[in-house]
Amino acid sequence: MTLPLLIASDVDGTLLDDDEKVSARTRAAVTAAVAADTKFVLATGRPPRWVQPVVDELGFAPMAVCANGAVIYDPATDRIVSARTLTTDVLGELADIATRAIPGAGLAVERVGRSAHDAATPQFVSSPGYEHAWLNPDNTEVSLEDLLSAPAVKLLIRKAGARSADMAAELVKHVVSQGDITYSTNNGLVEIMPIGISKATGVAELAGPLGIAAEEIVTFGDMPNDVPMLQWAGLGVAMGHAHPDALAAADEITSTNNDDGVARVLERWWM
Repeated sequence: MTLPLLIASDVDGTLLDDDEKVSARTRAAVTAAVAADTKFVLATGRPPRWVQPVVDELGFAPMAVCANGAVIYDPATDRIVSARTLTTDVLGELADIATRAIPGAGLAVERVGRSAHDAATPQFVSSPGYEHAWLNPDNTEVSLEDLLSAPAVKLLIRKAGARSADMAAELVKHVVSQGDITYSTNNGLVEIMPIGISKATGVAELAGPLGIAAEEIVTFGDMPNDVPMLQWAGLGVAMGHAHPDALAAADEITSTNNDDGVARVLERWWM
């Protein structure tokens, strides 16, 4: 690949090490690329409200593709630029499918307002008894009726003790045109996105107005939710520890997130 014009990196397990830090080497490589006028974009499953710690680690505020492509967020101005949503009708259909296909699963949805912490919009709401998959639960528990009462950027299906891969395999038998199934961890959490939405479409939304084609973009990732952008970009790079689906989708495999995998690729062109 010739000099990339845009870099899009997944966050957890890719840009960040296992301590949720950006190493000095990776920060230096990214900073050098940006100093040379290359665009750098975060592409994450995280909601906008979880982007600021990444910005703090990087030392600058790049544009962010959030919620697996459903949300474009500008952390420099704390503004939601765009959002793609599941309608209430589709949410209802998906909730019915999920509860039948995966008995005992809890449901939650992500919504966005005008900013990352828009108090006017309850952003992460869950059904009663939902067990958060992360160590920083910030969900608001509501009735299932309230959960499904407004559009959402994604539906989360959670079953503690299950494997996300098994859950996704069961759901794909029933979810046809209502949404796209993905996951970013294998600890019993599956996410359903608006149909056709992925990190690839999110990065394309940012690259298009800049006149940057897919062939001029390098992407980095490690999990199934990264597969679309790994396949779409001119150079898709999977981390050394990546999920088999990401490894299969990538053009190249680098070292792990704890061994400066992103930096080792970027240093070909910068540093």
